[in-house]
Amino acid sequence: MSAYWIAVASAEHVRIGRKGGFMQVNHGKAAPLRRIKPGDGIVYYSPSTVLGEKDGLQSFTALGTVREGEVYQGIMGGGFTPARRDVDWSDAKEVLIKPLLDRLDFTAGKPNWGYQLRFGLFEIGEHDFRLIGEAMGATLAASAI
Repeated sequence: MSAYWIAVASAEHVRIGRKGGFMQVNHGKAAPLRRIKPGDGIVYYSPSTVLGEKDGLQSFTALGTVREGEVYQGIMGGGFTPARRDVDWSDAKEVLIKPLLDRLDFTAGKPNWGYQLRFGLFEIGEHDFRLIGEAMGATLAASAI
């Protein structure tokens, strides 16, 4: 049985990961990535386009399935070697979270819905994963559903 996760990063960083076929969370920490297993579904939420800016993007920016393999160290330059997992990213469009707030289990009826996003990675239910994927127009990999 697969698990489903929301990871949080700026859209700029998510786009780098999509292009490279990987994900990383919490400024490159390995421990959170060890909770994720091959076949799990991943959705990225981006509060902003660029890290540290407050442009109000508040969108889901990527959706995919974790590939086989373990957490590994990537090389970013300047001595930064963030922990990563490989992901098969779906062809999906970026969508605003606001139209989905009342239908997602993790946000419905919660005035402070954004609080849990501060953790950088948290588990969601299959319903939310499917709803987000549908809104993004994603073709979900069979292993993630």
